[in-house]
Amino acid sequence: MKRIIIIAISIILQLIFYFVFLIGFVEHFPLVQILVSILSIMLVLGIITFNRNVSNKILWIILILAFPILGTLLYLLIGHNLYKSKFLKNINKSIDKSKNYLIQDEKILDKIEKEDLDVFGQINYISKKAKYPIYKANEVQYYPLGEEVYKKMLEELQKAEKFIFMEYFIIATGNMWQNILDILEEKVKNGVDVRVIYDDVGSNSVLPNKYYKELNKKGIKCVAFNELQPIIAVIMNNRDHRKITVIDGKVAFSGGINIADEYINQKQKYGHWKDNGIMIKGEAVWNFTVMFLEIWNTYEKEKNNYNNYKYNFNKSLKTDGYICPYGENPLDNENVGENIYINILNRANKYVYIFTPYLIIDTELMCALDLAVKRGVDVRIVVPGIPDKKIIYSITRSYYPLLLESGVKIYEYTPGFIHSKVFVCDDKIATVGTLNLDYRSLYLHFECGSYIYNCSVIKQIKNDAIDTIDKSKMINKKDLKMSLPRFFLNGILRLFASLL
Repeated sequence: MKRIIIIAISIILQLIFYFVFLIGFVEHFPLVQILVSILSIMLVLGIITFNRNVSNKILWIILILAFPILGTLLYLLIGHNLYKSKFLKNINKSIDKSKNYLIQDEKILDKIEKEDLDVFGQINYISKKAKYPIYKANEVQYYPLGEEVYKKMLEELQKAEKFIFMEYFIIATGNMWQNILDILEEKVKNGVDVRVIYDDVGSNSVLPNKYYKELNKKGIKCVAFNELQPIIAVIMNNRDHRKITVIDGKVAFSGGINIADEYINQKQKYGHWKDNGIMIKGEAVWNFTVMFLEIWNTYEKEKNNYNNYKYNFNKSLKTDGYICPYGENPLDNENVGENIYINILNRANKYVYIFTPYLIIDTELMCALDLAVKRGVDVRIVVPGIPDKKIIYSITRSYYPLLLESGVKIYEYTPGFIHSKVFVCDDKIATVGTLNLDYRSLYLHFECGSYIYNCSVIKQIKNDAIDTIDKSKMINKKDLKMSLPRFFLNGILRLFASLL
């Protein structure tokens, strides 16, 4: 909403500029107008030529052509990320360095290539292009509700002996955080290295100001990601939306849940909160450890070698399929999360079941969904029945007509709000993580997920999808009747979707 207000103010300023300019420079205005129009057209051509995905740039193209001067300035500052803070530059350096610690066992890739060429192509992309190795899975557990994963987290945190790393978009005061905090304080007293990262925008309204100082006084090392600066808040779009807990390098937790009471249904704002989590034990934990350290090192330079936080597992551990925790970096022009989703849809043969709290997608994802259905794939998407943000919900519903026309089945989770972010496909592939199907997750945020192949846990994920679908209302065309004003409003909201 803040971004929409800024755009509206910019348009008003543009009109004022024209008025002042006309009064003071009436004689030269036509020539200046022509020059500015030429420059704006050149910028638009550049956007079309050098952006792989133009659908999320449509609003900028309209603004630049309609209001050349301020539209161009706003695009360079906000849309093109011309402004690169020292902080963001340091993140890129830290991430580049971290890749040196992520080394793929080529024997694993060779084995997968012999097993399944279609899956190998997807995994090869994650391993070679995104630089996140895939591992033989040792132990992977899926929890269909936030309260279940939370209970297990408390158990594992109590076992910590060396270090605890926690990185979350939202940490909020309440019972959930207090119970975790009690354990962290106890562990610090016992010499455990405890570090916490929370996103300053995500946690801004639910934590005291500069809360990290309070934690540091307790001996818990803490930083607020990309701390909010009111003067330049408009260009602080890149947020840390990850959810990661790593304990001693032996166990990792991720998934949809943040650290706040609504995620475990101790506080209910929007009916029943359907979330999930995943626990990993084994060598794949290393990917999450490195992901945490690459952000941490933007603030506190790690004096020790990353490998000091790597646990050496017994090679004789029982294996169960493969798993690859991966990250999304919005600064590298490689849309890893979206490409993984698209690859799953493109290679699906039987079904793809999807959980997402928001459904604000670009042309590429829309086409992938459409083509999957045309190939005979059963595509089902579950979204909230009770929204947490009414404007976002309206935009989500504006995508229904085209998807239903394609044959995609859409369900609204009747008991309340679904916050899980899951793809499960053909009984052999799943991804569980933090990436919503919206522009912010796919283009602007630091995210993470776990790509799972041939693990027994996939059956649990599928069963959770079926159970959730059974509790949801299937949407049909009769549910989409709307007035003419609502139709035009949805069109306007869709136009601004990339800014919300």
